[in-house]
Amino acid sequence: MSEVSPWLRRWPQALRPGATALDLACGSGRHLRHLASLGLKVAGVDRDAAAIAPLRGLAEIIEADIESGTWPLAGRQFDLVLVCNYLWRPLLPNIVEAVAPGGWLIYETFADGQQTVGRPARPEFLLQPGELLQACAGLQIVGYENGWTEEEAGVNGRFVQRVAAVRLAAGGPAHPRHALP
Repeated sequence: MSEVSPWLRRWPQALRPGATALDLACGSGRHLRHLASLGLKVAGVDRDAAAIAPLRGLAEIIEADIESGTWPLAGRQFDLVLVCNYLWRPLLPNIVEAVAPGGWLIYETFADGQQTVGRPARPEFLLQPGELLQACAGLQIVGYENGWTEEEAGVNGRFVQRVAAVRLAAGGPAHPRHALP
């Protein structure tokens, strides 16, 4: 999987040059590279030292096992927090808290049903219907999808759950206008 997620591309208003971005569980950096190429100041976090080694110099790279270690971004917030194909439920509050006022959370991962067509198949790696919506309580939901998606960006069809959400800026409107593409 080397192409950028269509879900990320769907929200170009979240990809402002100069904005700060976090690519959590960035792996070999397909999204990190894309965000950096658009002029975002990117931080990438992953535990795979070999995968992230080539990314040094493109972004701030943090090697950390976020499932068993301490949260390496305590107190930090970003204009964009991106999570793609990763789920560790205990981190959901940290992930949401990392979204700065006026910032975006774009999250996409496997959902219940995936076990009928392939991997991952274990329940701990599959979101239940509405689970991302619950995790995003306090954010303004801009887009949400749950269910089967046909092949896209060179990836076979799969069951996914996706959310795009914004943390309202203090004193901002109750329902911000986020132009859809």
